[in-house]
Amino acid sequence: MEPGNGTQFSEFLLLGLSQTLELQPLIFGLFLSMYLVTVSGNLLIILVVSSDSHLHTPMYFFLSNLSLVDICFTSTTVPKMLVNIQTQSRVITYAGCITQMYFYILFAVLDSFILTVMAYDRFVAICHPLHYMVIMNPRLCGLLVLLSWIMSVLNSLLESLMVLGLRFCSDLEIPHFFCELNQVLQLACSDTLLNNIIMYFSAGLLAGGPLAGILYSYSKILSSIRRISSSQGKYKAFSTCASHLSVVSLFYGTVLGVYLSSAATQNVHSSATASVMYTVVTPMLNPFIYSLRNNDIKRALQRFFGRLMNCPGMQVSSLRVRSLTQIN
Repeated sequence: MEPGNGTQFSEFLLLGLSQTLELQPLIFGLFLSMYLVTVSGNLLIILVVSSDSHLHTPMYFFLSNLSLVDICFTSTTVPKMLVNIQTQSRVITYAGCITQMYFYILFAVLDSFILTVMAYDRFVAICHPLHYMVIMNPRLCGLLVLLSWIMSVLNSLLESLMVLGLRFCSDLEIPHFFCELNQVLQLACSDTLLNNIIMYFSAGLLAGGPLAGILYSYSKILSSIRRISSSQGKYKAFSTCASHLSVVSLFYGTVLGVYLSSAATQNVHSSATASVMYTVVTPMLNPFIYSLRNNDIKRALQRFFGRLMNCPGMQVSSLRVRSLTQIN
């Protein structure tokens, strides 16, 4: 790839969240902690859902897929930022930047699709409860997830290939902690009109479309809940949607907040800081939302940790601790 002055380049510079040296250890510790909590929390959700037969339902099948996507989503940006802070380097190779951009777009769009599929699952469960298991059969569930992956991969591939066709100038500093598509396009010397058209069209179609589907599903859900006569029945029906609705509000609220505020202020550094909300904080909070607001997950976690404590290895360890305590 050749930049505008005809010389070769092989790397970009990620300016990160702050260039103040005194803040780097604090940022490193904070993001390492959040990343470990995100991975361990979402991995625990996947293990609990896969190991507990009570959770082998469409709702929790989609939840485990959401947890997997959240792990991958966070892993596209945070590890590279931690490495750059630790090595005191801002460099990311050209190939590394394109790769990071590809997977970031892939998992961001996939996150949106999985949330939409989960909203459809709740719509069928509440509005058509008698036909729920017939409609949400394993084949349809697998097909919905597969289609979400295919559409996300194709969109991400198109966006990345369009960037490969650009020429870049000598100023290759990205005022962000990862290779965000819009920031990379602003560094190009060649015409980016087609790139911007595709980017905004994809955002409107693949983010606005799922959001419209979620809003439509919940409008039907609320309409069905209002027709329930007993207050206990209304509460029980709504409680099955509470966790998902919280996650949707958190994800779309932070995404829309970041991009609307950045469009209004045109401050790239504040935009980079705000992006932390949906790239790191939201995937970290999702397991807590589902574990704290969902009784099925709570009981499954109790059974999961109960099995761990009753396994032979754990019993031997506990006996050794007791014997050492008695000796001392």
